[in-house]
Formats: sequence, C-alpha cells, structure tokens
Amino acid sequence: MSFSFSGCGFLGIYHIGVASCLREHAPHFLHEGKLLGASAGAITACCFLCDTCLGECTSFTLRLATKARSRSLGPLHPSFAIDRILRDALWEVLPDNAHEIVSGRLFVSLTRVSDKKCVIVSDFDSKAELIQALLCSAFVPFYSGLIPPKFRGVRYVDGGLSDNLPILDEDTITVSPFSGESDICPSDGSSNFLHITLVNTSMQCTTENLYRLSHALFPPHPEVLSDMCRQGFDDTLVFLQTNNLISCTRHLSVRSCISTTDAEEKDSETE
Repeated sequence: MSFSFSGCGFLGIYHIGVASCLREHAPHFLHEGKLLGASAGAITACCFLCDTCLGECTSFTLRLATKARSRSLGPLHPSFAIDRILRDALWEVLPDNAHEIVSGRLFVSLTRVSDKKCVIVSDFDSKAELIQALLCSAFVPFYSGLIPPKFRGVRYVDGGLSDNLPILDEDTITVSPFSGESDICPSDGSSNFLHITLVNTSMQCTTENLYRLSHALFPPHPEVLSDMCRQGFDDTLVFLQTNNLISCTRHLSVRSCISTTDAEEKDSETE
C-alpha cells in the first residue's frame, strides 16, 4: 500500500498530523509502505520514513510560520531565505543514512524547468542528493528564489507545478489538506458538489478551501496551523477505522483497557 501527500506549502502541517496518526495507530506503514509526495508532502513523507520526531517537525513549522509572519513582507522579505532554512533543517533532522532508508520507498515529484514535465525520483546516492531532491521539489519560482536548484545537473522547481499528488497505482491512498475527493482530507460539510482539479489535486469549491489556498505560502496564525495538524490526525484516524486498517493488536489493546476500566468501575460500585 502507498500514500501520496500533496504539495501545500505551510499547510503541510496537516500532513504531519496524518503521519503522526499513522505512526501511532498503523506503524506497519513505516516499515512496509511506499510514500509519494510533492513539495511539503515529500518532505513530510521523508521524515516519516526516517522515523524523525514529528513533534519537532510540528514545532519547526510553527516557528517558521511565526518567523515569516513577523516580517513586513511576510515570507517574501529578503531576510527570509526559505530554501536555506529548509536545507539546514533537513541536514539536522535526517539521519546520515537517510538516503539508504528511503531509496525505493520515497517517490518525489519534481518539475523539470526545460520542458515543464513531471519527473519522479526514488533512488538517492547520498544524504546530500536526497536533500537536494526535496529542495527542488519545494522550490517555488520567485518565492523561494530566482535561480532554480539542480538535481543531478538538471534544474527543477516545485513538483506541485506538474503533479501535485503523484499516484503509484490504483491502491495509492491520497492525502490533501484541501477538502475534495482525496482519501484523507478535511470535510467542510458544504452542500456544494462542484469540484475542480489542479495539477492532479481535487478541491471542493468552498470558502474554507479558498482560505486554505490563500495561506499555503503566506501562513496563518500558528494556532490555526496547530488546528490543521490536529485535523490531519483526526481525519486519518477516521479513515483507518472506516477501512479496518488499524492493527488487530491495537484493537485488542484498546478493548482490554476498556474491559479493565469497566471491571474496576463495577468493583467500586459493589463496594
């Protein structure tokens, strides 16, 4: 089974919530699954496979959003070098053998500058090469910088510009912070059934999605981002329960805890 995480800028904190739920309630995906992604989705997928601390990833995203919001031009301020910030963070949190861990299991969507075609890469010869692929996938022209970075001698930009939600096969589970037809996504509860598809990402036409789009590159208040992270966790838990994807041992553990609690309550009542 594979999971695909969409590109979404600062809204990638939703993906961290999703990954946290998978790690807690379906840890077998960490050892067996293949993950795909573009931009922030690819970075989250990589951190998940490398078993990095997702709590620290959340804190980093919130600090980054606060830093961006503190400037007069937001993330467009010359002192806010997002490419350098991401590079330094990835070098710090990823293990030295990260490229060995994710090769063949992480599929990163890139957009080749020369012909605007989507290129999916999944094999990496070094940690530096892996990080370079992730930076290419997250490079938004003019927003991240003027000169696109290179991967293996070829210039690439944000994978979300050509394929924002790459699919491995028909069993790929899609994840997006925008309400729509993705397998794991928010539910806005709107009666509007009109959807649009942008670079392979389904979005329902709702005011909530317009708000999300407007804050993908210009982050909302950290409290709003924290809520998005929690929503990612909750939406994933509902998906796992609905599709019977939570491991049996965890079901038994929960059931055992409930039974024990019930028994203790009955004992206290009889006393």
